[in-house]
Amino acid sequence: MALPRLMTIPTAALGVAGLLAACGGNGSDTKTPTAGPTTGVTISVVLATDPPPQAALDAFTKQTGITVKWTNVDWDSLQTKITAAVTAKTYFADATDVDWSRVGQLSKLNAFYPMDELMDTKSLEADMPQLTSFTAGGHVVGVPYDASFSVTTVNKKMFTQAGVALPKTLDEYTAALKTLKSKGTVQYPLNIPFAAAEGLSTYWYQTTAAFGGTVLDDKYKPAFTDPASPGYKAAAWMVDAMKQGLVPPGNINVTDTQGQQTLMAKGQVASVFSDYSGMVGSLYNVPKSSTVANQVAYLPTPGVTGPGKNNSNPDGIGVPRTAKYAQAAALFIKWFTDADNQADFAGLSGPDKAMPGYALPSHVSAVQKLADKGSLIGGKDLATMLQTSSQPIFPGGAPSWYPQFSQAVYTNLHSAATGSVTVEQALKKIGDTADQLSASGS
Repeated sequence: MALPRLMTIPTAALGVAGLLAACGGNGSDTKTPTAGPTTGVTISVVLATDPPPQAALDAFTKQTGITVKWTNVDWDSLQTKITAAVTAKTYFADATDVDWSRVGQLSKLNAFYPMDELMDTKSLEADMPQLTSFTAGGHVVGVPYDASFSVTTVNKKMFTQAGVALPKTLDEYTAALKTLKSKGTVQYPLNIPFAAAEGLSTYWYQTTAAFGGTVLDDKYKPAFTDPASPGYKAAAWMVDAMKQGLVPPGNINVTDTQGQQTLMAKGQVASVFSDYSGMVGSLYNVPKSSTVANQVAYLPTPGVTGPGKNNSNPDGIGVPRTAKYAQAAALFIKWFTDADNQADFAGLSGPDKAMPGYALPSHVSAVQKLADKGSLIGGKDLATMLQTSSQPIFPGGAPSWYPQFSQAVYTNLHSAATGSVTVEQALKKIGDTADQLSASGS
């Protein structure tokens, strides 16, 4: 699953990210390969996930003559290895991860080949809404191989017990949470991960989207310091929820995945406003890890006047400039991100063709196939959200200085939740950081 492994950015990775941003925009060879072997070669694919079934990889080799050597590296370590290789301009892999949050950075460094020059990405746009999250400088840096976006989850059994209708707006949602608490259905109805970690940042981005805005404008300037702005309202709403006792006090040190596993999956809260697509089927409905099986459902994200937007945060795959076999890697990526193959990876044709840990296809048509067959819990809702409401977190793509910005976000929002600073002070510090980073381009 893409999102949970995005939730921590280690100090070492932040240091390398800063070094990369200071290196400027020169990759190694900026020419797109027009020749080179595309058969009879072995390509190295390095991702933070287990591979597809060997039979599927064997079929790809039989079809193309390209052998795949797959390496699974945990997400944090993988980002460090990618950035280190880019800095040294050394070979790391023929195809590897392009995370949504690193697109701006990799584009600025010209570190990956434009996928739109290696394959027909234009034909993917209609069926792959999250492709826009991987586009920067007019080029596609990577192709999303899974779909991940923020969603709202609710324990429908608790809402029914409290006699509360499922809300459609933020006001209705807030009122419902207060009713759940006042009636004693659950002491703390809302999970917000207030630990100083990446999950707090993405929660704020999604809440801002629900209030009708983004945290940075298309010029990467802060859009959240005005009290009337969606970002300011979102931060105030989150901190107020903690102060009003809607969020467990212990959440000040709880991360996103901890909250999902120990609170939502154990019936300790009734809702997660910014949850992850696929969590109902992969966690909440799994009796081995959950006590609320068949109680949790996706809710169209409550917005100001109706359903709001859902922020995209998927993983993609691309071809580094230092790849040995760029064209062969592009053929693999075309195969790996094919809609029919993705449906099989997600279990459409049975466990033998399924890819371990694969959450959700990036093609709407593949998600719809799974929904139609009943192979994806909440599939119809997820397909609708993916097609109609998922949007990039940043209108211009993630900035090259995203890791430093996110660190400022979660550090200061955590401080606001503890009461050591006000929401206004926290957002001013975040805004000042954004202005400095934007001005320096670091």
